[in-house]
Amino acid sequence: MSIKTSGGCSTQKRRAIGISSDPIVVFGRSTMFFLALAVDFDGTLASEGLVAAETFAALRRLRESGRRVVLVTGRELRDLCTHLSDLSIFDRVVAENGGVLLDPANGRRTILGAPPPAEFVERLRRRGVDRISVGEVVVATWEPAEQVALEVIRTMGLELQVVFNKGAVMILPTGIGKASGLQAALHSLSLSPHNVAAVGDAENDHALLRASGCGAAVANATESLALQADLRLRGRNGAGVVELVDRLLAEDHALVPPGRHGIALGKDPNGREILIQPFGESLLIFGSSGCGKSTFATALAETFAARRYEFCVIDPEGDYVDLEEAVSIGTLHTPPPMREALRLLQDDSVNLVLDTQALTLAERRATCAPVLQHLADLRASTGRPHWLLVDEAHQLFSETGTPMPTPPPAMIALTAYPESLSLDALHRFDAVVALGVDAVDRLSVIGHRLGRSSIFENAGASAGDAFFWRPRSDLAPVPFERIRPVQDHKRHQGKYAKGDVGWEHSFWFRGPVNALNTPARNLYHFVDLAIEMDDAVWEHHLRAGDYSAWFRRVIGDEDLAREAERIERDPAVPPQQSRQRIRKAIWRRYAAPAGDAG
Repeated sequence: MSIKTSGGCSTQKRRAIGISSDPIVVFGRSTMFFLALAVDFDGTLASEGLVAAETFAALRRLRESGRRVVLVTGRELRDLCTHLSDLSIFDRVVAENGGVLLDPANGRRTILGAPPPAEFVERLRRRGVDRISVGEVVVATWEPAEQVALEVIRTMGLELQVVFNKGAVMILPTGIGKASGLQAALHSLSLSPHNVAAVGDAENDHALLRASGCGAAVANATESLALQADLRLRGRNGAGVVELVDRLLAEDHALVPPGRHGIALGKDPNGREILIQPFGESLLIFGSSGCGKSTFATALAETFAARRYEFCVIDPEGDYVDLEEAVSIGTLHTPPPMREALRLLQDDSVNLVLDTQALTLAERRATCAPVLQHLADLRASTGRPHWLLVDEAHQLFSETGTPMPTPPPAMIALTAYPESLSLDALHRFDAVVALGVDAVDRLSVIGHRLGRSSIFENAGASAGDAFFWRPRSDLAPVPFERIRPVQDHKRHQGKYAKGDVGWEHSFWFRGPVNALNTPARNLYHFVDLAIEMDDAVWEHHLRAGDYSAWFRRVIGDEDLAREAERIERDPAVPPQQSRQRIRKAIWRRYAAPAGDAG
């Protein structure tokens, strides 16, 4: 990749445009989902190389709404400038079918690929191809020269691709196309492809539409492109662009069907997917400890990553530090550095976990309040992160806790204590998932607080341990089969490693004659006490299977329990070795204290 600042069309410095109103109103403040439009030139924006005044006016209206406009064309910049003397109406220009990126505000040109060797062009000419245009990356000609081009590529052993565009033939490096060019443009604007609508008309626009969050085809588009598009516009060329702009301004995310961006939570009894949307929609998930809240959230995070939705997790218990798709900052003993967190949030390729285990509740609230507002502001301007996941939400959003950010990001909040959430926080959630055998009873309590008791009075009994409910609808909660994660979930590392499981749930070292009465209130304490116990006490509990029973029933870690059982059932293992093996089994799953990892 190389960067140039010379040449190109005349440019103008443009003023920053603030985000204005749009049809999505979330809790009294407006926000937008589609933040940019990517538009093809020939056959889309322009007809016979000319752009109508009405089309320019529509682009200006779009930019005045706070949205960006990206021109994505197969033309070379010098050729484009013969038709458009001023490119300042565009925030970025992708030329040469993804090979060149221009910032019209400052004339900065970035070359996104290596051009074919000069010998390639010479061989084409020697083979009789005389209509050739050589750009900074692209070599362009016309049909039927593609056969000669392919033969020369094969003869020279080059890694090049041939792209068609209504009779035009473009030869480009492999991997260069309108989709890659759009990605480079969006990266420079700190935007995600999910938050971009794109419109085109020809063969080389397929990848452009696939790379966007909403793909539209003008009425004169090829049939194959129209079949792929989310929207088939009625207008031809520029009139179709005007139509799309008007619909973006009026409808925004409602342009596309729910399944296009929806995240599946699971399926209802009829096999239909239950979806939530990244359009500012917030979800509350609650249930008693051990019902699978964090495992469910892990499955959702996997879905976000697979669909390339960026997310941020506020993790007070260390449940998500090992998410394979995310970067975690903060540890059991060290708070997450907020300056680094804010820097990482600006990166459009990073999913972030803020591990706040080292903070007290007061510190957590004081730290998270500005972070939450920063996330809300960042999402309003860039669309990212698409999802915010807050575990142990009652710690932040109680009556005396942190206020919800305005406008709130698309949030998934998890808690075992929904009754502790403030009424204001409860009103912010568009959907609720209740887990556990008492799910419906606890939902009815929430319904009563929200003034929706009548729904539960009229609802019949339902079996199941997972229910989905939209509090603003008149429908009763629906049982559903939730999605499951692929990766193993490590649950409550902080809580069980260094927290307090409570007097009644502690492990009690008593020995064979009940001479002791010493409780271990967490796993670290258990390891420390195990070292202090004499062999007779240790062996008594080992051979009785007490360790595996505690790991299973209190810690809730079946994998750790099974490993402990294998040690308990080995009559030949000496006490010192069994202590060491169980200690290491704990530390593999729950980060060892500094200096104790041996």
